Order: sequence, then C-alpha cells, then structure tokens
Amino acid sequence: MSDVNGVAADRLRSFIERIERLEEEKAGLTADVREVYAEAKSVGFDVKVMRQVVRLRKMDTADRRELEELLDLYMGALGMPG
Repeated sequence: MSDVNGVAADRLRSFIERIERLEEEKAGLTADVREVYAEAKSVGFDVKVMRQVVRLRKMDTADRRELEELLDLYMGALGMPG
C-alpha cells in the first residue's frame, strides 16, 4: 500500500470506489421507487398520501402517537376540525 502524505492511497481508493458503487445503487433504487409511485398514481392512488403513510410507518408507535396528538392539539387551537 502506498502512502501519500501519511494516507494509505490504496485504502482511500477502496473507500471511494465503494462509496461510488453505493451511490450508483442508491440512484437506481430511487428511480425504482419513483416508478412504483408513478404506477400507483396511474391506477388512481394519491401519491402524496402514500408518501405520508410510508413516512408514518417508519416511525415507532410512540413517536407516531405523539405526532398525531400534537397535530390534533395544534389543529384544535387553530379551530380546525380534526
């Protein structure tokens, strides 16, 4: 392994190449997700709501309940029916 100013160049190159491959995979997955949303939209689903559901499903139950309670509280304070 060659060192450049105290940095193991081969090791650095390995990290950079791994990151680049992962970034390419991520871009591909992002495109795949976009296609699924487009397909869902084409059959009549509301994509904005689907994105919100996905976001909520990622949260644990306690955090989701807290968010819902605060949302109800804020909406009530603004006179918006919940």
